[in-house]
Amino acid sequence: MKITKISVYRKNLPYVGGEYRWGAGNVISIAQTTVVTIDTDAGISGCGEFCPCGENYMIAHSEGVEAAARLLAPALLGEDPRQLSRIERLMDATVDGHGYAKAPFDAACWDILGKATDLPVHTLMGGKLTDGCPMYRVVPQKPRDEAAAEMEAHRATGYRQFQIKVGNDWKSDIDSIEAAASLLQPGESAFADANRGWTVNDAVKVVRAVRDTGIMIEQPCRTYEECLHVRARTDLPMKLDEVVTELAVAERIVADRAAEVVCLKISNLGGLSKARRVRDYVVTHGLSVVSEDTWGGEITTAALSHLAASTPPEFLYNTSDLHNYNTAHTGTPGPRTHEGKLYAPDTPGLGVEPDFDSLGDPVAVYDILSGKT
Repeated sequence: MKITKISVYRKNLPYVGGEYRWGAGNVISIAQTTVVTIDTDAGISGCGEFCPCGENYMIAHSEGVEAAARLLAPALLGEDPRQLSRIERLMDATVDGHGYAKAPFDAACWDILGKATDLPVHTLMGGKLTDGCPMYRVVPQKPRDEAAAEMEAHRATGYRQFQIKVGNDWKSDIDSIEAAASLLQPGESAFADANRGWTVNDAVKVVRAVRDTGIMIEQPCRTYEECLHVRARTDLPMKLDEVVTELAVAERIVADRAAEVVCLKISNLGGLSKARRVRDYVVTHGLSVVSEDTWGGEITTAALSHLAASTPPEFLYNTSDLHNYNTAHTGTPGPRTHEGKLYAPDTPGLGVEPDFDSLGDPVAVYDILSGKT
């Protein structure tokens, strides 16, 4: 089997809630996603997707995949997409870093391998260990009464874990955290995500003020070292997110006992292949993980659902139904959700096909005969 064509699509995904506010003054209403499709001479095709949470999230940019494709396509055309390790090594040798731009190519090859073997990706990744993965729901930065109403609406559809967006003004963040804690019902939990928005000084003031709430603190500061400084000054549980970009960081987290929960964003880690390795390392050392991504539609959610489903349930903290955050679509059908849980498809591959009617015409096409069109 050989790769014969690579196509790149771009699509706007409006946020279902109007404006999504996070971190220190960040807000998005529309996220721009990129979908990659890979065709083969065996008549089997695969798809992958990357979408940043706004154009200033990490170093990732929605046009990065398109730029990387100009280099990656000539290296991948003619290769066997089922040889996942070879494909991964070829991409890393062709483009240094920029894992987010390589992630959709990696996912598309997993999709093809699943279809070629008539197996869902979660089986290829070790088997379905969790059938029905617990999800959390984001409560963006809003006044207390609006946040309470949003939590109640999510609660009615089965969500029992809530992410409270903070990281703006530390004084008002204290109020938000305390308010969220007071709104929790038995069996529910919440975690306060600063998205790197606090200074070390402000973060320490917050964690000391809210220590009695028991709420988990997520990614309080920009760097790993800053988060570790805060970690040493609180007994609240901690979750690390944006700093988790490679296996070496996971190794530091384990060695430093820097967190109880490690968030695995597939694109930040460079694709499903790398995310699985980091997941297995973290779980082996007794820490819990979150399976998610930076943003995205049905194709992204399908990929993260397989990573979640192949994680032992006692170590899967939660996952996310990103496709339900948008009013537009990238693929069909979307992974099933029910009563606050996400279910990975059991059909071969990722279990989702690109919604070409929604995606429109590709912005770039590379084929084995003529190169770029």
